Amino acid sequence: MSKPIIAVVGRPNVGKSTLFNRLIGERRSIVEDTPGVTRDRIYGETEWRGRTLVMIDKGGIEPKTDYIILAQMLNQAQIAIDTADVIIFVCDVHTGVTANDRDIATMLQKSRKPVVPCINKCDRTGHTPLEFYEFYELGFDCDPIPVSSVHGSGTGELLDACLDALPEDIEDDDDEDDCIHVAVIGKPNAGKSSIINRFVGAERMIVSNIAGTTRDSVDTSVENEHGKFTFIDTAGIRRQSKINDKIEKYSVLRAHMAVERADVCLLMIDATAGVTDQDEKIAGIAHESGKGVIIVVNKWDLVEKDNKTVKEFTDQIRTALAYMPYAPIIFVSALTGQRLPNIYALISKVQNSRTMRVPTGVLNDVLGEAMMRTQPPSDKGRRLKIYYMTQNAVAPPTFVLFCNSIELFHFSYQRYIENCLRDTFGFEGTPIRMIIKQKGDD
Repeated sequence: MSKPIIAVVGRPNVGKSTLFNRLIGERRSIVEDTPGVTRDRIYGETEWRGRTLVMIDKGGIEPKTDYIILAQMLNQAQIAIDTADVIIFVCDVHTGVTANDRDIATMLQKSRKPVVPCINKCDRTGHTPLEFYEFYELGFDCDPIPVSSVHGSGTGELLDACLDALPEDIEDDDDEDDCIHVAVIGKPNAGKSSIINRFVGAERMIVSNIAGTTRDSVDTSVENEHGKFTFIDTAGIRRQSKINDKIEKYSVLRAHMAVERADVCLLMIDATAGVTDQDEKIAGIAHESGKGVIIVVNKWDLVEKDNKTVKEFTDQIRTALAYMPYAPIIFVSALTGQRLPNIYALISKVQNSRTMRVPTGVLNDVLGEAMMRTQPPSDKGRRLKIYYMTQNAVAPPTFVLFCNSIELFHFSYQRYIENCLRDTFGFEGTPIRMIIKQKGDD
């Protein structure tokens, strides 16, 4: 990722996520008046003075803590700092300079990265609070910038200061057309973050055995011999009845939004729990959105196996997810790395299926052969006639069939035509949409 990267850091509850959302112009990070809501690194992009900037929102830094989640958040903050070209250090003008602010400032100065101090909650336009001047004592080269993330004042000056602080050798790279966006979806604690950590070979996500650790949708870029991939880790989707607080509700909404942004979805199923009702509902989100789907059975190393185990588990999945027989199934272990490298080739194959376009002439040859093998249905002496078929869209592949009667075109015959298309062209991992139009009577 060669676009300039700017990390937004600071202690908890100083308004980092509100500022991040303001800078990128959308509600990407969860904003709640509760310290520690943002845990992982959240990525977004903004444009300023003709340049595209990649922004990273980071969970609040607690420099000295023994609590496992906060300790991992601190580790994530260090990774964000190491990755960034410029760091926005957010402080709260109402509290003044705190001991934690001083500790974080020392941490940032040791990184030797350009730092722009951002003094948030300066909400009165044209008035700089006396407390603002305390922040000069932190000793950064750049002067502090007074900002109101709620009202947006000062954000232009903040981005100006970030661009001025950028190293001169940073160049933009907008070549992302060939990047496949992959949403990792599933129940809480199915291993979504663990599998992405395996892909990137680093602790990109906070991983713990506490269900619901990941709350936001998080993007991770990977490039290898198989191509370019952006993995979107989503908060585990819980049953609606178990979503008790506002933060959890935001996370479910974010998971739906992550699916909308994706090309292909990895549906994570916990092998130790089997296929549950919740897995069926989550799969339905991807299916209804027309996304490519790969069913990833994780924790396969924990299952006692014999020569029938794979077939029995496959049959269980096919029965529970009968509406998506097109989705390939792969059995993996995020813990040991078993079969994980095979997922890249599978993602590329599914994406190629989603974007495949078949010439109209070839389509109608297949349609003619299908109708010769199995005649269209009839009712009361009147038989269905299909005049021709054409493909009008990709991602997912969408076909329009013109016939003499929509009523005669039973769902079962639509499924038969779809199966003929799959037998001929593959379309592995992608749903197929069929639009039936009535051209006219005999």
